Amino acid sequence: MRQWFDTEAGAEGPDRSPERIDWLRVVPFIGLHLACLGVFVVGVSWIALAVAAALYAVRMFAITGFYHRYFSHKAFRTSRGLQFVFAVLGAASVQRGPLWWAAHHRNHHRHSDTARDVHSPVVRGFVWSHMGWFLTNHGFRTDRSVIRDLERFPELRLLDRFDILVPVALAAALYGSGVLLERHAPGLGTNGPQLLVWGFFVSTVVLFHATVTINSLAHRWGSRRFATRDNSRNNWLLALLTFGEGWHNNHHHFPGSARQGFRWWEVDLTYYVLRTMAALGLVWDLKPVPAAMRGVRRMPDGSDGRT
Repeated sequence: MRQWFDTEAGAEGPDRSPERIDWLRVVPFIGLHLACLGVFVVGVSWIALAVAAALYAVRMFAITGFYHRYFSHKAFRTSRGLQFVFAVLGAASVQRGPLWWAAHHRNHHRHSDTARDVHSPVVRGFVWSHMGWFLTNHGFRTDRSVIRDLERFPELRLLDRFDILVPVALAAALYGSGVLLERHAPGLGTNGPQLLVWGFFVSTVVLFHATVTINSLAHRWGSRRFATRDNSRNNWLLALLTFGEGWHNNHHHFPGSARQGFRWWEVDLTYYVLRTMAALGLVWDLKPVPAAMRGVRRMPDGSDGRT
């Protein structure tokens, strides 16, 4: 049970059953979903919905802009301070720490849609690719050999080890805020339990399932502009839900770009925010898509791979 709070607990032990789901360790994950049923008890208010939506947006950007494009692919540069701020916001998403996330994602690109890809829906099926893989003994571990560049930051190592403390703090802050609003602004119609359920549990669960559709759905449904070695797809609906991540075939064609919507009509909210941050001097050196990489690359059979 120490592993609920300390990701390094038991990390040195043998990995005897790498693909066995560790049911004791995933109890909090199951509880996170069950807690959403609290909406039938606490009711709803406009402010609870607004807080849930705002936390979805902020944390989705932390995942897409920083966990993915920055920590995993180094698609731009930023200061050490801002790097840590968005690492904390990413950890608030309950998608584990930045080192764990980046390590698994880098290995995904190395072995995409092969037997060594831990979350390929082509090889392992939808449910496993969507959430089964990271509930296993192997999924909990971090391949530190692929994140040497990130491990040199002690604050990131500490955050990664005790990543659960951030969402716990967020949940406590939401509950406390609701209590204060009920006391000092009763006209808003909210309270501690309501903000906790909507702002934390519901928002987090929706955020999680939207994020992991890129593992499961974006390798099965959509169009293929580029003849990548995997089954990655471009899906406009997933792109809207995940702030641009749904242009997944584009991304696998050229992973190093800060932009995943290669065409003007491919909406990429994460890239727009990064451009704004660059204009403010908060980030810089956003890597573009080389012009030679933008053209349609035909499939081996001569088609464009569209479905």
